[in-house]
Amino acid sequence: MDTPPRRYRNRFVILAALFVVVFFGSFLVGRYSVPPLTLVRVLWARIVRLVTFEHVVPAALWTGTEEAVVLNIRLPRIACAALVGAALSVAGASYQGMFRNPMVSPDLLGASTGAGFGAALAILCSFSYFGITIMAFCFGLAAVTLAYFVSRFSRLNATLGMVLAGVMIGSLFSAGTSFVKLVADTEDQLPAITYWLMGSLTSVKGRDTLFALIPIAVGTIPLLLLRWRVNLLTLSEAEARSIGINTDRLRLAVIICATLVTSASVAVSGMIGWVGLVIPHFCRMLFGYDYRRLIPASILMGATFLMVVDNIARVITAGELPIGILTSFVGAPVFLYLIVTGGAERER
Repeated sequence: MDTPPRRYRNRFVILAALFVVVFFGSFLVGRYSVPPLTLVRVLWARIVRLVTFEHVVPAALWTGTEEAVVLNIRLPRIACAALVGAALSVAGASYQGMFRNPMVSPDLLGASTGAGFGAALAILCSFSYFGITIMAFCFGLAAVTLAYFVSRFSRLNATLGMVLAGVMIGSLFSAGTSFVKLVADTEDQLPAITYWLMGSLTSVKGRDTLFALIPIAVGTIPLLLLRWRVNLLTLSEAEARSIGINTDRLRLAVIICATLVTSASVAVSGMIGWVGLVIPHFCRMLFGYDYRRLIPASILMGATFLMVVDNIARVITAGELPIGILTSFVGAPVFLYLIVTGGAERER
């Protein structure tokens, strides 16, 4: 019988292999067919050109259309789906550990609603797509910053004060978004705002993926390095302080990192729900409650899950179904199942 460490290691290997298969398999999904051999050649040629700084240019055994589909359309979108799925999942797992509450999601402190208001305001002002992304990112950060400072002046318990402040700030930004939708042009701006709020990767370009990559990496790397300390946040304040952990600083570090990745992901993809809430629960069922395993597992599983959902969104209808709708259809029933059956509690 496998020992627990070996069992968890085997599961990590399977999860990593599944991520690789889904990542490369996603290039083959779409209305324009790209043969697998052509896909390999195009990607390999791109890697060779990057490594040699364009000094070596392999012979093109593919059409210009195939190269454009792989490199300009599918690569940015697939990479962005993986980034956003990983970001929302790691943020959700970190928030759940910090607040000691499995019902917490990445938008608890208002990052998603703040980003939604920023995007709606940018669309109202006729900003470019990249301008909308910047506005969404900035307002997502502003919402959490405001919630944090409001909680600092609260006389309530620090955690409770932060949650209540986040709910209040989120409500204010939601009201602001509703007002923007009310005054927006019903022929052009209102449909664009509504579609953005549903969550989609349709318009993602390489520049948007690179924009999201930097803050997501800046936020995710510290969470990976601090993942063993996140275990200590699940203890009581007295227990954590008794072993020399400054819980206030650790909590602030988690908030900053989780906010960065959440705001960046929402800025490029819109509001995609359930990923940061449900994926950590699946990971607990497979890898237990130790955040040293849970956070890396959430990154891999979240990235894989959102790539699969995005593939379905691309082919399920003649148009394109927003990802936020699909994640709700999948996430809500699964979460109800976890509630009824006890879910991860059986793994304790």
